Amino acid sequence: MSLFIFLFFALMAVAGYFSTLNTGSVLFYLSKDKAVELSITALILYSTTLGGVLVITSFGIREIKGLFTNWKETRKKKRNVQVETYYTDAVNAYLAKRYRDATSLFKKILALNPDHYNALLRLGKIYRIENNFNEAIRLHRKARSHDDQNIEVLLALSHDLEDAERFEEAMQFLKEVLELDGTNLTALTRLRDLSMQLQLWDAAHTLQEKVLKLHLSEEEKKKAEFCLLGIKYELGKHLLQKGDGSAARRHFKSAIKQERTFLPAHIGLGDSYFSEGKTKVAAALLEKSFEMTNDLILLLRLEDFFIEIGDPERILKLYHSTIERDRENIVIKFYLGKLYYRLEMIDDAFDTLSDLESLVESFPDLYKILGNIHVRRGDLLYAIEAFKKALKLKNQVLIPFYCVKCSFHTDEWAGRCGQCGRWASYVATPIMVDKTGRRALVESPYATTPVKEKV
Repeated sequence: MSLFIFLFFALMAVAGYFSTLNTGSVLFYLSKDKAVELSITALILYSTTLGGVLVITSFGIREIKGLFTNWKETRKKKRNVQVETYYTDAVNAYLAKRYRDATSLFKKILALNPDHYNALLRLGKIYRIENNFNEAIRLHRKARSHDDQNIEVLLALSHDLEDAERFEEAMQFLKEVLELDGTNLTALTRLRDLSMQLQLWDAAHTLQEKVLKLHLSEEEKKKAEFCLLGIKYELGKHLLQKGDGSAARRHFKSAIKQERTFLPAHIGLGDSYFSEGKTKVAAALLEKSFEMTNDLILLLRLEDFFIEIGDPERILKLYHSTIERDRENIVIKFYLGKLYYRLEMIDDAFDTLSDLESLVESFPDLYKILGNIHVRRGDLLYAIEAFKKALKLKNQVLIPFYCVKCSFHTDEWAGRCGQCGRWASYVATPIMVDKTGRRALVESPYATTPVKEKV
């Protein structure tokens, strides 16, 4: 700046010198009709002065603009430092599950930077945890507006909508994720689970087949294969309810081919023939399945069927042949005694069940039936004693079915537990304690295999 002033005055001195040498004048027109007479030196001085003013003004504006820019940058840096400090504290509070503190800090961040992506994402998750789904969705939609192809925010939105029970909208966002990344395991499994929840078994089947094509660990693959078994069974059952027995059988057979001992598929296959009136084929299939699996549920299924068609001799013969193969099996003998009682064969029922009484320490259902038999035979004192033994037990037991995974009891068999959602987890073995103190429970081979996990 000082150099510029020096040059300006030097120029003035030169102009003054030239004015002594050039004494002439010129007309300077301000308009067409108006003019003023100026010496050549004055014209030069005026022109130079005007140029200097313009240069100084331009330079000043540039300096002011630079100062303003520097002020803005300094302010922005300070704000960014403050945001980073808030964000670090907010994340620590979030991880420590101090959601109130985390919420306050994330709000301060958004007051300084309304478009802070991570703050929008995490604050939305806190609102979801607190069941404030509308606010969670609003924040995650705002985060998405800055990047509509970000998989993380699409998954967050689908989670918000799923928890808000807006399942179809949640599925739409998961489909968008799969359009961007068709092998995204989280999106595939969550979309599968939603399809299962809405009983869209065709869609669930397709999605689970895609899951199995991914690179999974041995444990993950085992869980995925079992889940596919259950979906095949549910799809077959759905088709059977629609009256398409042929298509249903294809899925049941496919499940059995994948896992030959998968009980629900065996029962579903038998039911498909029963529904079409092919009772002999159905009975033969269930008998074959029982020989293969030795699952008592199949035996009880056959028991209902043969009694319904008026052929109890056949089921009695099957019970006797089963006991011949396993003479020490208390459970089979108990169910045979129960069958005798059901068929009004009171003496046979009493002989069979009374033999078991000396082998068990506690067996509520045995005592219930024995009590009823004593009543039928007129032995009221014995009946009272039997009922007393049944009532002393603390655990309520319902037969024939309970889930060995979650202990849910039901009088009606289903391929999938109504409480924990696991397939093939029901067993027909009653709860009892024998004389050695062992708790006699027969677990399903699939009972510990989870159907799905929360992503």
